[in-house]
Amino acid sequence: MLLSVVVLVRYYIGWAMVVLAVLALAYAYFGSYIPGEYGNGGFSWSRLTSQMLLSTNGVYGVPMGVAAKYIFLFSLLGTVMVRSGLGQVFVDLSYGLTGRMQGGPGLAAVVSSTLFGSINGSAVASVVTTGSFTIPLMKRTGYRPAVAGAIEAASASAGQILPPVMGAAAFLMAEMTKIPYGTIAISALVPALLYVLSVLVAVRLEAGKDDLGRMSAEDIPDVKAILLKRAYLLAPLVALVAALAMGYTPMRAGAAAIVVALALTPWSKSTRLSPWQLVEVCTSTLKITIGIVAAVAAAGILIGVLTLTGLALQISSLIVSAGGNSLLLVLIYTMIASFILGMGLPTSAAYLLLAILVAPALVHMGVTMLAAHMFIFYFGLVSAITPPVALAAYAGAGIAQADPNETAIQAIRLGFVKLLVPFLFVFSPGLLLIGTGASITGDIVFSAFGIAGLATAFAGWFKQPLGWSGRGLWAITSLACMCPSAIPLDTALVYGLRVAGLAGLALLVARALADRTIPSHRQPLKDGQ
Repeated sequence: MLLSVVVLVRYYIGWAMVVLAVLALAYAYFGSYIPGEYGNGGFSWSRLTSQMLLSTNGVYGVPMGVAAKYIFLFSLLGTVMVRSGLGQVFVDLSYGLTGRMQGGPGLAAVVSSTLFGSINGSAVASVVTTGSFTIPLMKRTGYRPAVAGAIEAASASAGQILPPVMGAAAFLMAEMTKIPYGTIAISALVPALLYVLSVLVAVRLEAGKDDLGRMSAEDIPDVKAILLKRAYLLAPLVALVAALAMGYTPMRAGAAAIVVALALTPWSKSTRLSPWQLVEVCTSTLKITIGIVAAVAAAGILIGVLTLTGLALQISSLIVSAGGNSLLLVLIYTMIASFILGMGLPTSAAYLLLAILVAPALVHMGVTMLAAHMFIFYFGLVSAITPPVALAAYAGAGIAQADPNETAIQAIRLGFVKLLVPFLFVFSPGLLLIGTGASITGDIVFSAFGIAGLATAFAGWFKQPLGWSGRGLWAITSLACMCPSAIPLDTALVYGLRVAGLAGLALLVARALADRTIPSHRQPLKDGQ
């Protein structure tokens, strides 16, 4: 059975997880030969196989239960909705809402990829699916190939942190933390929307900086016509949210949404699914979920070894002792560990390992359970756009015919908030809807303005080129605006810094809007360019 798991992991994930699983088993078996506190008494092969295959701390543990109960169900829902045409509805609505703006194709890519990714939970799949439409159109309106691929990659990454699916991690997180799935999904909404806001601002400023054109009228769908003809395809999502709000379990809510989705498909020729297409829906779902099953099975081996040998507690203690009494240092060490593990592992496997190894260290330092697990979740995902792996960015580069590393660098610039938001919601828990109404509102409002200002500083343009001094002013005022609410400072001082930062941003915006003397710096394209 263990050999079967290893072979499955090799085919669907790669050698990184295989090596980790084999090393874990070797550590448990040969632990008596390891000197010092990180050794163990060594465990027989029969004891190891009993732990891995006959207990709930192995292959058939909590993660596999989540895969069986939730992940397959919601993957099936996503596949049915995509096959029924909901993905195309997202794309068309995005073009209809943003097409008339400068840089409309880039904004449409952000909206459509985010919405599509929220139902399939895979950044690479979102890039491949929506990018085939959005990237060529972005290039036609003037976006550089690397930037077009980066916009798609950064946008698709938002789908993994946006409810309801969140790359299947929301269900795993619910089981690991014993926090209800609905609470996790609602708490994850604000940080995800802040990330989407930052990408939208960055894309719009990028269009202004390069003086890009707008979409032609014939390429812009009619929003009213889309809603009149195909709005009913949104009913499964409405049913899912309504069922969760009424207190149904995620399993019942997901099953109800699937029934609604299947009931809607026969009424239009474009959405009707033949019996053979229904079989394809099932096989497509299996192809999607078998990789997750392989990941959680291999993660089960690692979890079994870590709990059997006690190594998980030792690693957590090592992180706490290395950070001393500084929560910031512990967060930085946790960020590094999460990033390294996230590079070679899929979302589910990376989160599971981090939840066992490093989340307890954050909880020990006083971070709330939800914030600790969301922190490791975010940094386990960031490798989708950061070298040397950057699978989403590389997929976007392939479609855009751009240099992969340049595309990844551009994706980091556009999606930098994914590195910032986890620190924000640890020190400003209102972003996770933890705290009083006033503190939650303050954290959300000031963080939104600060993130928009910081995106402007990274873009280096607001109605005109900013220069390094201008970027510095925008960055300083933005960081002041985002001053964390949970740091050991007087509350009045924190809000004073926030208000001062917001006032500074307002002055910078007013100054840029009042200055109309600087013309566009880009020459018009000649015929054929």
